[in-house]
Amino acid sequence: MFKTTIRNADVVLAMNDTRQELANADILITDGEIVAVGTALASDADSVIDATGCVVTPGLINTHHHLYQTMTRAVPGAQDALLFGWLRQLYPIWALFGPEDIYVSALCGLAELALSGCTMSSDHLYVFPDGARLDDTIAAAHDIGLRFHPTRGSMSIGERQGALPPDSLVETEDKILTDCIRVIDAFHDPAPGAMVRVGLAPCSPFSVSRNLMRDTALLARDKQVMLHTHLAENDQDVAYSLANFGCRPGQYASDLGWIGDDVWHAHCVKLDGAEIDLFAHTRTGVAHCPCSNCRLGSGIAPVRQLRDAGVPVGLGVDGSASNDTANLIEETRQAMLLQRVQYGADAMRAREALELATRGGAEVLNRPECGQIAPGFRADIAIWDTRGVASAGSWDPAALVLAGPRQVRHLLVEGRQIVRDGHITTLDLPTVLERQARLVAALRDRL
Repeated sequence: MFKTTIRNADVVLAMNDTRQELANADILITDGEIVAVGTALASDADSVIDATGCVVTPGLINTHHHLYQTMTRAVPGAQDALLFGWLRQLYPIWALFGPEDIYVSALCGLAELALSGCTMSSDHLYVFPDGARLDDTIAAAHDIGLRFHPTRGSMSIGERQGALPPDSLVETEDKILTDCIRVIDAFHDPAPGAMVRVGLAPCSPFSVSRNLMRDTALLARDKQVMLHTHLAENDQDVAYSLANFGCRPGQYASDLGWIGDDVWHAHCVKLDGAEIDLFAHTRTGVAHCPCSNCRLGSGIAPVRQLRDAGVPVGLGVDGSASNDTANLIEETRQAMLLQRVQYGADAMRAREALELATRGGAEVLNRPECGQIAPGFRADIAIWDTRGVASAGSWDPAALVLAGPRQVRHLLVEGRQIVRDGHITTLDLPTVLERQARLVAALRDRL
């Protein structure tokens, strides 16, 4: 039995059902579970973390990412393109990847997330060139120690069939479904506190067939795993759905069984009122990716309306090729600012934005044991030092989305310290970055 105490936090933002904010507070942890939160708690801890001068929050939760894209940031030709043109620029590069590229890119992306306060991340991997497998990203998450929701993505229709992906990156539907069964059986853990949960994630309506969407939903429900895809990302996306399926994206999803509390869709920038009502009624989740939506010019997702209607909403950084960074606390701030730009300065408070990044993400990913600091919850905890220049002069350090650090001082996942004093403890990050630089150089040489 291993016990940890977090001592003397200036403020603990519990994000529990009463939204408690505790001053001068301690948190007691035993074997990865929070057992007590309060002031001057007695403990016989094996490890003590001093949180003087710090704000403590639940670990942030990332509900949408493409970790393999950490290898393709700021690619010339893709820097100023809309979604479809951006994909056409990048597909040929991704087709040159192999297992090592996928693994190292995931390591770098997860390290960046951890330093920004993220304790749990989903990932959507839908390209499998040269023998790459979902196993490569799962290995990276295991090595760094983050809680992980990898999704086995897929693309089954390529250029010869009038779709966007090059034919070299598409797979047969039988192969896709067979591998989906393999990765679920090998890695999925349905137990509370699980470190790995596998989901199934055909890439998008414009890269897979209707049959594969339907068959994947049937398989996921048979295996009791979650479903994920991109939906209604921009005007082109909606136009494609209308032209090819004769309906809007929300109706397309509904017709194929892609609604319910076991489904979450990325982006949803262009959902209309009827689609928002559909998602609210069925408890279908949304991964909001504000920085990527800005970067690709996709628009501002109607998060205020989604929240008010009762749709579960979490935050996602999206891939680093469409965001160019993967800092989840910055994503949280951007989510707040965009809603204010669209609907007024009172449209979203800093604490509500933080709620999206914590308990909101836990709700979307069906992790009721995460996203809060309260007895019985998993010890996924971010500790933010508010004594630095980023918070200097702040009258409300707990409003750290407005004025606060953009990297954590300490980070715990399942009670294990992943970040200590601003440094990753579980891997030699400079060596990993050097390895990635060599792989990027090799990719550029091959092009």
